[in-house]
Amino acid sequence: MGTQYDSLSDQHIKFIGQQHLFFSGSAGPEGKVNVSPKGMDSLRVLGPNRILWRNFTGSGNETAGHLAQNNRMTLMWCSFSKQPMILRAYGTARAIHPRDADWPELAANFPEELGMRQIYDMKIEMVQKSCGYAVPYFEHAGERDTLKHWAADKGSDSIPAYWAERNALTLDGAPTGIVEK
Repeated sequence: MGTQYDSLSDQHIKFIGQQHLFFSGSAGPEGKVNVSPKGMDSLRVLGPNRILWRNFTGSGNETAGHLAQNNRMTLMWCSFSKQPMILRAYGTARAIHPRDADWPELAANFPEELGMRQIYDMKIEMVQKSCGYAVPYFEHAGERDTLKHWAADKGSDSIPAYWAERNALTLDGAPTGIVEK
């Protein structure tokens, strides 16, 4: 069993900043549980109990749909380098869409990029650190630019149509909120 904390310490925040990858976990009250890997320049720690992360257009949109039903979220980082550690942040979150009033303020925390579809604002209720001794070593070879090229090829005018066609419902058929009612 790991060690629990009420908030992120400076050491935790430093560890998060060194990771190239994190995982998000969410679930509705019923149906499939979603775990997604996240990368790029998409996460900001705003304080010991608050994290923002921006979500880019993808093939699914489970997290937004889950948060509309049940606002629980877990984020996880694990070290693939010398220092073995797994760090999880548990809490509640809300999805902010480009049409929402607080989008400009929250989006200002990130460089502007085509394809940003939501920002998740997470309130941390508990942090857990565990050993990570069984996590293998991997070397970071760089960021993929595939999503940036996809968004540029699609263009800002076509991305909302993609959202309506491919991102409006979860795998279980729940609305994601990406399309305004």
